[in-house]
Amino acid sequence: MHLAELTDPELIFPDIKGSDGDGVLRELAERLAALGHVRKAEVLFQRLREREELGSTALGRGVAVPHCRLQGLSELLVAIGVCRDGIDFAAEDGEPVRVFFLVVSPNNAAAEHLHCLAAISKWVKNGRLPRLLELEEPDEIYRWIDDSND
Repeated sequence: MHLAELTDPELIFPDIKGSDGDGVLRELAERLAALGHVRKAEVLFQRLREREELGSTALGRGVAVPHCRLQGLSELLVAIGVCRDGIDFAAEDGEPVRVFFLVVSPNNAAAEHLHCLAAISKWVKNGRLPRLLELEEPDEIYRWIDDSND
């Protein structure tokens, strides 16, 4: 499973403005709702908050992967949000998080959910984040992600 297969340019937001974790999660939830991918932004936001209360989804290296399962969703969604200034998201390495890979899965897609998280983790470990932060348009970010598959 490659990262580019999991998302599309419509789900790439290079201009996230949130100044804290809740702000970023709320903004991502609202954007997915505005695009019609989820019914209610507040429900998605609450599910993401519940997951964060179990422990931060920050991987380190400036990346977090907030994720949850959501009833009524028909397919797995991966949105990418870039918060250029970075925010404290309780990463173990102490680095501010600048890139958020938001993963929202249907309740019945546990295996797909785990494969998606593994694909994102592999992509991050391969050191690709600095180049992503240089790009500003959703289409160019998507093309670069697609071109950078192993």
